[in-house]
Amino acid sequence: MPAAPRSGLRVLVIVPAWNEEASVGATVREIAETNPDADILVIDDGSGDRTAAVAEEAGALVARLPFNLGVGGAMRAGYRFALRRGYDVAVQIDADGQHDPRYLGRLIERLDDADVVIGARFATEDDPYKVRGPRRWAMVLLARVLSRLAHTRLTDVTSGFRVSNRRAISLFARHYPAEYLGDTVESLVIGARAGCVITQEAVVMRPRMAGRASHSPVKAAIYLLRAVFALGLALVRDWPAQLDEAGAAPSPAFPDPHPSPTPSPAPESHTKEVER
Repeated sequence: MPAAPRSGLRVLVIVPAWNEEASVGATVREIAETNPDADILVIDDGSGDRTAAVAEEAGALVARLPFNLGVGGAMRAGYRFALRRGYDVAVQIDADGQHDPRYLGRLIERLDDADVVIGARFATEDDPYKVRGPRRWAMVLLARVLSRLAHTRLTDVTSGFRVSNRRAISLFARHYPAEYLGDTVESLVIGARAGCVITQEAVVMRPRMAGRASHSPVKAAIYLLRAVFALGLALVRDWPAQLDEAGAAPSPAFPDPHPSPTPSPAPESHTKEVER
């Protein structure tokens, strides 16, 4: 069984969620049960259902975005919250239950030698997760390019299950992409170019708790084309070349269009107090 996170670290688990009322409650409760010392922040990304209410009832802090910004916009808000509150570790976990929070201890341990650790599929020969056709081709292409950029073997650069230390939190709070695949692929490009050490740890992904993913041949082909376009865009963009002495990339000259929201507290009986 995966190890528990080390004590003494302030850990924030960020859960971006859009219309996930059927699964977000169980996800929050499982994170709390397996990682009782971590704080949980659900970013309600403009949901039209009861995602925010269900997350609060389960014991999470909730930040409501006024409209849907996508995973990238939601995660940037989460990283800003983590930076301002002084967390040592920020964790990204999907709201649909695919990411097993029991792996958090193992991923966080790898931060001793890295700034970003990806919870990766395909890292072992016996990994049960199978992807075929154009979707798999896209994943292989992305992994090979990012592996060269990060100077290490990466097998699953589209995984949304990852942990970041304070150095990476500071970077991503200022420079985090919101475009398609930006929250996964482009964020790794930004991190690698800024000098972050990126590595991975093998994990087993689970099926979604609710709904089902659609991987028809047509959608798989579209995924391939969009992935190639997203990678090309990420590589030609002028992202920060390095981190400054404080561990943060220089801030852009233009104002931030998406200020970090203030999370609404969950009921006192369910939510631990977060230091201000």
